[in-house]
Order: sequence, then C-alpha cells, then structure tokens
Amino acid sequence: MVTLGSDSHKRSHTVVAVDENGCPLEERKVAATRAGHMEALAWAQRWPDRRWALENCRHLSRVLERDLLTAGEAVVQVSPKLMGNARRSGRELGKSDPIDAVAVARAALREAQLPVAQLEGKSRELKLLVDHREDLVGERTRIQNRLLWHLHELEPGFQVAASGLLRTVVLADVRRRIEVHTGVVAEIALDLVGRLVELTTSVKRLQRRIEALAGELAPSLLTLPGCAGLSAAKLVAETADVNRFHSSAAFAMHNGTAPIPVWSGNHERHRLNRGGNRQLNVALHRIAITQIRLGGEARVYVNRRMSLGNTKTEAIRALRRQISDEVYRRLRRDSSERLTAQDAVAA
Repeated sequence: MVTLGSDSHKRSHTVVAVDENGCPLEERKVAATRAGHMEALAWAQRWPDRRWALENCRHLSRVLERDLLTAGEAVVQVSPKLMGNARRSGRELGKSDPIDAVAVARAALREAQLPVAQLEGKSRELKLLVDHREDLVGERTRIQNRLLWHLHELEPGFQVAASGLLRTVVLADVRRRIEVHTGVVAEIALDLVGRLVELTTSVKRLQRRIEALAGELAPSLLTLPGCAGLSAAKLVAETADVNRFHSSAAFAMHNGTAPIPVWSGNHERHRLNRGGNRQLNVALHRIAITQIRLGGEARVYVNRRMSLGNTKTEAIRALRRQISDEVYRRLRRDSSERLTAQDAVAA
C-alpha cells in the first residue's frame, strides 16, 4: 500500500508517495487546477494499491478532494494538528512543501480510523447557509452599536435597547425621530436604519431556509428537547457526516465533550477537554441549558450529580456528554433512514 500525502496551497499541491514504512518514494508538484489534479492522478497510476492522505484544510484541499473522489480514489483526511506532530518528530529539519506532504502521509500511516473523505452533499449547503447567516448577524450587531451612538448624539434622552432595533415598529419610530434632524450624523443614522431593515429581512429569510433544510436532513434531531431548528442545523453542518465517526465516544472527542485522562499509577482522574470542534460544543451546551430550564430528566440528572459531590459546572459538563451521545444516535438514525429512502427510490 502506497500512501500519497499532499500539502495543499492556493496555487499548487505537492504530493509525495511513501511506502508502508513511511519512506518517501517520489514526489510531484502540480497546479491547484482541474488539469493539475488530473496530472497528479495520472502520475499516481503507477501504484495500483494506493490511497490519498490530504491535510484537512478545507478551502485549500476541497476541490482536489472532490476530483479524487469523483475519479474513485480512496481519500482520508488528516488533521493539521496530526501533521504538525509528525513533522516535528521527523528527522529532516526545516519546513517545506515536500516535508509537509511526507508528514501528512506518515500521520495517515500512524493514525488508525482517520475520517474517510466523501463527496459533500446537502450538509455542505447547510453549513454555508449557517455560516452566512452568522456573518450577517454579526454585521447587524455592529451596525446596531454604531446606530445607538448616533442616536445618543441626535436624541440624548431617547432610550432604546439594541434588541429593540430588530423590530420593524421600533425602527420606524427611530427613523421618524432621525428625519427631523439635519447634518451628516442624521444622514449616516438613516443609512444605518435602512441597512438594519435589509439585514433583518435577509437573516429571517435565511433562518426559514436553514430550518427547512435541517428538518429534511435531521427530523429526529428536531424532536430532541431543547434543540430548535438553528441548533439542529449547526449540529448537522459541523458534523458533516456522522458516519465518519465509528462510535459515540469518537464523536464526543471530536466535539470536546469527552474528558481527557491525566492519570498514572493509582491516581485516576480526568480534566476538561478544551479542544474539539467548539461550534459543536457550544450547540450542545445551549441544548443542555435549555433542557435544564425546561425541567424533566435533565434537571433530575444535574441535581443527582450535584448530590454526589459535583459542582453545577461539572454536572452540566456531564449532561453535555449525555446529550452528545443522544445527538450521535439520532444523527445515525436520520442518516440510515435517508440512505434507505434513497435506495428505495433508486430501485
């Protein structure tokens, strides 16, 4: 088995072939274009038993990964952290594209059960929509803050909460107050009001589209208490494909809810995992807090953990892990039912 490690950049990919012992065989540098990808694939044909290992830099390696998968190649994704560790432990000093490509290949040889790349589907579309909505919400918040400062200058006694600037009736009142003033400040404030109206309309339209797509991809996840449409969309988008995780424990390690062992000998203990996908982690935390507020099993679980000596933070941390396992089961169920439906349609 030959492993082809790739170091990807905006304009080029450097590919190094290594044997089963991690010894480099040959290398090739190609352009980061469709023609360059086909050139690398033709070069790799000399090794019939092969697989590709790509550093998981999504915007740099996505098109290469897609072209390889379309051609029927086997591709695994290597975390940049794993590649960095392999490079630092190598005997060859320095940093170059071939050195990085060898480090990617050696990390793939060393690590078992790396994520297997698959052609991206609707989960990729959902992630793009979720990220775009969050960008618009962030821009809207910045405009709200600027508008509040201008309102303080134009109408010193007028008080309005930042959240109130999301309501059409409040923005209409603000516009009427600003229109009685003249000058550059009033002109800028009116422009900001108009921009807020546009952004709020776009955010609401995106939210409806995101929730509809989340309902299509993860219907059982939406029935989980405390998990609304946006949280479900975030979980589906950041997970990408739940089938790439071989167990709920692997999923928990990926999202940062699995504690890290830091014990030796007879002193067994664990510490908080500050790594993992923080977007997934915060979505699970929101679900946990909502479930506690709703009462029911989540509140009973947290109270029981606290009665055993856990702090409230530790109890919520344990609940978050339980929710991670339940999310994993529901995502697997949704994925299985979706594949079954597709097979039935194909038949």
